[in-house]
Parts: sequence; structure tokens; C-alpha cells
Amino acid sequence: MADNVNEESDYVPGKDELDWGYEEGVEWGLHFPAANGEYQSPINLNSREAQYDPSLLDAGLSPNYVVCRECEVINDGHTVRILLKSKSVVTGGPLPSDHEYELHEVRFHWGKENQRGSEHTVNFKAFPMELHLIHWNNTLFNSLEDALGKKNGVLIIALFVQIGKEHLGLKAITEVLQDLQYKGKNKIIPCFNPNTLLPDPLLRDYWVYEGSLTTPPCSEKVTWILFRYPLTISQLQIEEFRRLRSHIKGAELLEGNDGMLGDNFRPTQPLSDRIIRAAFQ
Repeated sequence: MADNVNEESDYVPGKDELDWGYEEGVEWGLHFPAANGEYQSPINLNSREAQYDPSLLDAGLSPNYVVCRECEVINDGHTVRILLKSKSVVTGGPLPSDHEYELHEVRFHWGKENQRGSEHTVNFKAFPMELHLIHWNNTLFNSLEDALGKKNGVLIIALFVQIGKEHLGLKAITEVLQDLQYKGKNKIIPCFNPNTLLPDPLLRDYWVYEGSLTTPPCSEKVTWILFRYPLTISQLQIEEFRRLRSHIKGAELLEGNDGMLGDNFRPTQPLSDRIIRAAFQ
């Protein structure tokens, strides 16, 4: 199983990884000014206050995802990332007409226990996990980095995850997590189908709002689509995520830090004057 795994702890943080974490009292805004903005994510979604917008159904939200060969799965110490090499796109729904958004990666946020873990909450209820499909507008921009913080630049499709039966599409990921125990480890998997992360076509009710990245640099002008119906994974599958570590192998841990990766969710942010729209009544 250990092929294509980086055994060395030669992990070099990128410029946006200026020592940030999820510990209480950590002030992201000191290093990442966008985190102090008025339109930050995640939020609590009050379903009664969401406004039905039938125009969202004029051009149905239309994901055109393709199976990814040779996908890279990474433990970056903050989350698990699936970097997609093949070109999967989405159009329609709340997106500007004739604009295409390309799927760049998938990220996961989870709790150390089942009663917490998601970044967004619905009527103050948290789920054990939330996954993000991060897209950038390839009609206007050349890369995700180029699109960050720009109008119509970034789209994130979020799915809540509940515990139940095994998720077959995520099996390709959960069965290699044991090889990614430490920060900086990566693995190439032969095949991953992002379509398996979307709910059944009949269950694609969603909410939309404008927000930000939920991790530094916390850039705003992100269009968020949150599907109403959660995915289901098994207890055994979420436990594979909870076994991961947030540090490189052999690192000395600060007192009080157990080194386990989890509870990697940002607290909900004020809604301010934003409106949440619903594509269903």
C-alpha cells in the first residue's frame, strides 16, 4: 500500500501557512487581513430566513464531472485534500450564464466526535463532517490563485456528511488514509469519481450565499452552494480521518496538543446584511 507515499518529512509550508491552526483564541486576522471582512464563512444557516429564488432554477445547476485518474491525496496538517487532475466543471444555477467553473480540489472538515465537525450549521445543528468542492471560474481566470478574492472568481459546493452506511465513492480515499498519517504525506490513487460526492439528482435542493474561504487567506467574493441533503459515510470511514495527525513524523508537540487532526472547522461568522437564497420552497 505504501507506493507513492512521501516517507521523508521534507514538507515545506506555502506562503498561506504562516502558523495558523484551529486552537481557541487564534487570531487569523492578524496575519490574514481578509479574515476580518464582513462577509466571512462559514455561517449558521437559518432555513426559515432563506428566501426562495425561482430564478436559480432557470438554468439548472449542471455539474459535468469526470472520473479522475492519478489523483493526489494529501494530508497537509490542516485537512485532507484531493487534487484533481482531470477537467471537471459546473455551470448554471446561481453562476453567471456562459461561465464555467472548474473543480480544483476537494477538502474535508470533521469533528473528533460525531456531534460536531461541519463548518456551516443549519438551524444551529452541526454535522460530523462537511466536504468542500472548490472551483474557480476558468472563463475569466487562469488558475484558482488568480481567481481568489475576485468577483465571480470562486465557487465552493458544500456537502454535509452524516453517519450511516458506508460511502462507496469515498472508499478510494478512506482506504488510503492509513498511508497519510502524518502532515506532508501524499499518495497518488489510480481512480476517483467526484460525481459520487453529489447527492442523487432528485435531492439537489440547495442554498446559496456569498462568503469567503473558510481557511487562510479567507478571501471573500466566494459563491457558496450548500446542498440541503447530506451524504452518508460509515462510522468506520470517519474514524479513518480521526486517526490522522496534524504534525510531521517525530515532531515535538506543545503541551495540551494531542497531535490528532480533527475539529478542523472555523466557528460560524456573522451573517451581517447577507441574504441566503434557496432553490426550493
